[in-house]
Amino acid sequence: MSPTATAPGRSRQTAEARRDALVAAAVKHFARTGLHGTAVSAITDEVGITQPYAFSLFGTKKGLFLAAVEHCFDHLDATFRAAAAAAPEGERLAAMGESYSALLGDRDWLLLQQQAYAACSDDEVRDVVRRRYARLYELVRDLSGADAARLTQFFAAGMLMNVAAAMDLPELVEGKEAWLSACDPEAAAGPPDA
Repeated sequence: MSPTATAPGRSRQTAEARRDALVAAAVKHFARTGLHGTAVSAITDEVGITQPYAFSLFGTKKGLFLAAVEHCFDHLDATFRAAAAAAPEGERLAAMGESYSALLGDRDWLLLQQQAYAACSDDEVRDVVRRRYARLYELVRDLSGADAARLTQFFAAGMLMNVAAAMDLPELVEGKEAWLSACDPEAAAGPPDA
């Protein structure tokens, strides 16, 4: 089978469609087993393309991981923009918090962030994660108008939700466990006059 061929039983796709399918599958696999624990074959088998073709698109496994991390941050960016656009000016931070809390329904987004942070001992990964986290912080600040203290509270609550996702505890956000009550996006945003 040529490097650009699809696996038997799969229809041919454009290079862009194959790239997008690989990144989407990579989000799930890297979220669960990280940069070093994920076999590229698990991703390519799911998508139905060959490993050589995947490497022709991304260069290395780390290149595919970085593409998945970028995609994850793009998803967060779009999630926060949509939430802020739908909320009145004074309620945008709370709306973004609620939209982030909704990501507990698809833990892969939050787990991939954790895997990205864990892989920051690699210089290239660290550079991407620093750049994208800074951009996300600036986006939330600009969309919400929140001060530094509220932004710190917002991102701290977000990290607690990431930890809850890692422990597969999203059902506890509804108050069954007192220590997880800080995951409540309204609590994270603080009172309106904060």
